[in-house]
Amino acid sequence: MSNAKILPILINHNPILRKKSTQIRRDEIKTKEFQRLCSDMAKTMEEKDGAGLAAPQIGKNIRLVVVRTENSAVCMINPKIIKKSWAKECGEEGCLSVPDVFGKVKRHKKIICKYLDKKGKEIKIEAEGLMARVIQHEIDHLDGVLFIDKARDIKKLT
Repeated sequence: MSNAKILPILINHNPILRKKSTQIRRDEIKTKEFQRLCSDMAKTMEEKDGAGLAAPQIGKNIRLVVVRTENSAVCMINPKIIKKSWAKECGEEGCLSVPDVFGKVKRHKKIICKYLDKKGKEIKIEAEGLMARVIQHEIDHLDGVLFIDKARDIKKLT
């Protein structure tokens, strides 16, 4: 990640943020360009202090998200939630594409998510709490949905 670069983040009202993203083909994953994109997105998320970052936020309508974990950034390719808990909880969210705005969003407490890693290997993870929230938030981006579409008690920092 040493030569990764920080990418510009699109801000709300950019039409790319409202488009549904396309699936990534397995043969694309192995390319240098794609691997670099994963590194650049991870670096961008870390520099901007985000919990996650979706490709549409950097102007690419492809199904790729990067999520921060305790010790690294995980690249999730074509992520799909295959199971959701019945229980939901409300929590505060913000978004790098909607700066200085926060709101309460109801999300599933636990999810099981299937995705491909950077090597093209299928991974299944069970996430709960903040991690589950971040994954749901980022997958929404891939479907052209922003958290402000679902949030209540929206506050703008001045």
